[in-house]
Amino acid sequence: MIAHDPRNVPELFLDRVGRTPVAEAFRYREGDGWKSLSWAETEARVRAIASGLRARGVAGEQVCAILSSTRIEWILADYGILCAGAATSTIYPSSTPEECGYILGDSGTVIAFAENAEQVAKLRSRRSELPALRHVVVLEGEASDDGWVIPLARLEEEGRAWDAARPGTFEETAAGIRPDALATLIYTSGTTGKPKGVELTHSAWVEQSRAIDRAGILNHPEPVQFFWLPLAHSFGKMIGTAQLRVGFPTAVDGRVEKIVENLAAIRPTFVCAVPRIFEKVHARVIGNARDGGPVKAALFRWALQTGLEHARTVRAGRRPGPRLAAARALADRLVFSKVRALFGGRLRFFVSGSAPLSREIAEFFDAMGVLIVEGYGLTESSAATHANLPWATRIGTVGPPLPGIEVRLAPDGEILMRGPWIMRGYRALPEQTAEALDAEGFLHTGDVGEVDGQGYLTITDRKKDLIKTSGGKYVAPTELEGKLKAIASELSQVVVHGDRRNYVSALVTLDPEAMKKWAEGHGHPGKAVSDLARLPEVKALVQRHVDQLNAALPRFAAVKRFTILPRELSEAEGEVTPSQKLKRKVIEQRYRAELDAMYREPPAA
Repeated sequence: MIAHDPRNVPELFLDRVGRTPVAEAFRYREGDGWKSLSWAETEARVRAIASGLRARGVAGEQVCAILSSTRIEWILADYGILCAGAATSTIYPSSTPEECGYILGDSGTVIAFAENAEQVAKLRSRRSELPALRHVVVLEGEASDDGWVIPLARLEEEGRAWDAARPGTFEETAAGIRPDALATLIYTSGTTGKPKGVELTHSAWVEQSRAIDRAGILNHPEPVQFFWLPLAHSFGKMIGTAQLRVGFPTAVDGRVEKIVENLAAIRPTFVCAVPRIFEKVHARVIGNARDGGPVKAALFRWALQTGLEHARTVRAGRRPGPRLAAARALADRLVFSKVRALFGGRLRFFVSGSAPLSREIAEFFDAMGVLIVEGYGLTESSAATHANLPWATRIGTVGPPLPGIEVRLAPDGEILMRGPWIMRGYRALPEQTAEALDAEGFLHTGDVGEVDGQGYLTITDRKKDLIKTSGGKYVAPTELEGKLKAIASELSQVVVHGDRRNYVSALVTLDPEAMKKWAEGHGHPGKAVSDLARLPEVKALVQRHVDQLNAALPRFAAVKRFTILPRELSEAEGEVTPSQKLKRKVIEQRYRAELDAMYREPPAA
């Protein structure tokens, strides 16, 4: 246990190890089962990796990169890099060789951790362009004949020998890391232009973890986290240092296809997720209810309306009357408890971040007794700056600021933030840094929002994404997209368009799972989504949903026309980021012909 308050991430890690050495730190998949690591066992592996890096010549603030999916070795490598005095740069496993080469070159990475032979091949293809890259440490795989690739097990073996020959050096290194030293270099996913390297210091993570602990968001009896999100994202880094401060165990498995199975096995008390997951669960629940026949569909509609009425009454500070309370209890027994069982049965709340969560989706889950604690932050702010509190959640907001964060709204509504875990700047980009950080140290987020009397922040849209029609009216596309997806379970993605146009239109994609069920019940079994997208009855189905959306909108914001695309927008095609944010400029350029076609003739009145 550290004698003083931790000043850097290695000290935060060692303090946790000292406080609870035998407590469970991590749980991870091994074969068909799960294996645990105590904090002391975690420290032994981190020590070996850190010492192995030192044995390979890694020095203070040099960059080591991790190119891997979410798994226990990712976490161990990250802490090993930091405990060696180096800094971690992150790369999404879906990145192309060119993207990997750019990040490794721009960051000056000296050693890269790669998950397997597939990821190693990406790096080898760019080797001639990366003179600083000395070695690749492979998590699953063999050494290369030329010694450039070494297995993780060998690095750890070298590290144990190096550490044994230099007692106390590991601890001395941790104690010597300056709070303002570089800890993490995360490259923005780049919805526009080349990604920028966001520099985050040790003190940023230490101070943020302290604020999360003070806020008490994660403090509840016997907490257990299930984590599957990409660790290359700042969201994952944030929850990792919060774990060091608070001390809860985390089960780790990044395989998306195993989420439902893992929730049943782990029975977590909280889970971090992104809105896309909630949208998919919402669509599945709605689809199952509809496909269960008229009686089941009617029961679900009654239960949902009852749940919504009950939840809104409680949120308004009123006590539900006997009739409503009894109806809610019956709805819970017949419907809601079955939905909650999907999450393991012990879930206290989800934490939602990375992108806006639509109010309709949040209210849907709240009606069923599934609490979603929405937060807010950017990579440039080490992820979290705001978060709703489990005992004081306001749906539609991202909560109040965490202790230590100052918030100011610019005259145009842009959210400005200042605090101890705002980035120190973009790597080697002084002009862009000056644009993002003003002279007073406030980060210009690019998001537009409102703050209520209690400090709760509501995000209305991205400043750059706001649509201004040719009639001079402003439309927030994210809000409309979320509303339409909440109404239409058959839709997977929605891109609202209309900047400098005379009305609003949309590109939409169909959800493959939902449309498979629709096709089976409407005389088109086995048809591909691309074929279904051309059917007049599918267009009519989407039109009904659009009409429902428009009924609640002012006339200038109504979606007058839409086009159904033949496939989902994908990361592989460069249309969405790894965290599933729309790359609007890419999409609008790629589908320019479809967009222009919707404006050739005036829409029907």
